[in-house]
Order: sequence, then C-alpha cells, then structure tokens
Amino acid sequence: MNKPKLLPPTWLLISILSTIALNFLLPLKHPISPPLSYFGIIIMVLGVVALASQAYLIHQNNTTIEPFEESIFLVTEGLYRYSRNPIYLGMMLLLIGLWVVLGSLTPLLVIAIFFWLIQEKFIKVEEQMLEDKFGDQYLDYKRKVRRWI
Repeated sequence: MNKPKLLPPTWLLISILSTIALNFLLPLKHPISPPLSYFGIIIMVLGVVALASQAYLIHQNNTTIEPFEESIFLVTEGLYRYSRNPIYLGMMLLLIGLWVVLGSLTPLLVIAIFFWLIQEKFIKVEEQMLEDKFGDQYLDYKRKVRRWI
C-alpha cells in the first residue's frame, strides 16, 4: 500500500484555502447571509472541538493518529461511540462552517471533493486495516457505529 504524500490535515488546509478563494473569485449566489451566516462560526468551533478532543483521546490511548500506521488500540469511547471517524467529521464540520460563514454556493464543490477524497483514499483503507488487526471486535463496533454520523 502506497501512503499518500498529502495527509488529511494538508488536504484540509488546501480545502480551506480553496473554499476562501472560490468564494471570492467565483461567487455563485449567496443564499446564506448575516446574521444567519454567523451560525457557521458555531459549526466551525464544533468541528475544531471534535477534531482536537478526539485526537487527544487517541493520544491518551497510546495509539496512532497517523493514517496507514498500525493501531495498537481500538478507540470506541468519546465521540467514537457515535462516529467511526470523528476526526474526519470534525474536519468536515470545519469546512461546512466556513461555507456557511462565507455564504456562497461555490465552495460546496470543495466540500464534496474533500468528502470523497477522505472517504476513498483514507477511511476505506483505514477501516480495512482495523478489520485486519482487530477482527470481530472491529466488525462488532462497525455494526453498531456509523462511518460518519
């Protein structure tokens, strides 16, 4: 398995910059405007909290957060009780919140591409690795908890 050169945090940064650029260079309608657009700040904060708190939880359990590295512990507490990928979900919330703040429809393209990229290039590979490593324990967890929410 070839490890991608660009990891999710880099893709998130590229997506944030692309969202901002598209919003200003090719704005397509603005269906969300202030004061409604300010709710995007709350969504962004929720995304950052989800991302940071679950990264800390992984660190506390002495397992890896690095994609494609072998986990030594299956984390199922915290937000992992509700989502198998709360860190990626936090990244998506951050992008969605930014889109709401900016209000233009154009950045939705970036969000869709980011979602596809993370799911196809990272999540599916990581889930197979966890299934190989933890077997029935992971399959049971997978049956109980959705991939995203």
